Amino acid sequence: MQTAAVRFRRAMLASVGVTLVAAGTAWAADLSAPPPASVLEAPAVPSWTYRFTPYGWLTALNGTQTVRGRSVKVDASFVDIVENTDTLVGLMGDFEARNGPFALLANVAWTKIGVDRGNVRSRARAPGVTGSLGTSLGLDIEMAIAEVGIAYEVARFGALAFDILGGARYWHQEADLSLDVTAAVSIGDLEVAGARAFARSGSVDWVDPMVGARLRYTVAPGHELWLRGDIGGFGVGSDFSWQAIGTYGFELGTYQGITFSGVIGYRVLYVDYVQGESRQRYGFDMLQHGPVLGVSARF
Repeated sequence: MQTAAVRFRRAMLASVGVTLVAAGTAWAADLSAPPPASVLEAPAVPSWTYRFTPYGWLTALNGTQTVRGRSVKVDASFVDIVENTDTLVGLMGDFEARNGPFALLANVAWTKIGVDRGNVRSRARAPGVTGSLGTSLGLDIEMAIAEVGIAYEVARFGALAFDILGGARYWHQEADLSLDVTAAVSIGDLEVAGARAFARSGSVDWVDPMVGARLRYTVAPGHELWLRGDIGGFGVGSDFSWQAIGTYGFELGTYQGITFSGVIGYRVLYVDYVQGESRQRYGFDMLQHGPVLGVSARF
């Protein structure tokens, strides 16, 4: 018979053997198993973001308007225009869709404004216009300006980004010039009502190509400064045009995934356009400028 000591010794040896076999099996498995493959994450694909900004442009007019060969000098502030426009109607908005460095741009402004005799004065007549008219009574202009273009970010230095842009600017105008009839004048091409003669342009349309640049600077989180300038026309539509815009945007808050920002700034737009000769001559050599106020939505 085996003693208790012998049986205990054999049990201990068997337990140690099982442990060594298990350890050896695990060690062999670790040596034979290949290392886990590293996981490579695909780079994030840039997504589209959109910004829509309805705005008001408190525009003033300085320049010369020619309707059917009759030219008048216009010098009217925004207050002058508001005081003398029966219905000051405006539809204005700016849209941008961006994907990485690439952006699509669109802008529209439609206004119907009036300027009275205090801010309009007669100038020299066009060649071929005989006789004379008295002091001009007023000028009413219905005008639409629509821009489309593309922009591309060509450089970035921290918070400062530089874009180049190109596109086209479409113009539509209808101008009515009313004047006093104070002397003998050939008025066969004018509409006369009482002591007033009206020169009506009808619909005038043209398209200007344009090129420009833009600076975008993040002043602080949620605060951004934009500066833009462009030139256009080049004799294709107008003889020449240029534009300068500076705006400052500041976040107001986010609602249902849409970030709203206030926008303040200043916009200046100049164009020199002429078509026709003599009594068919139409010209718009005008500087439009004034503060810009709006609210943008980004999503």
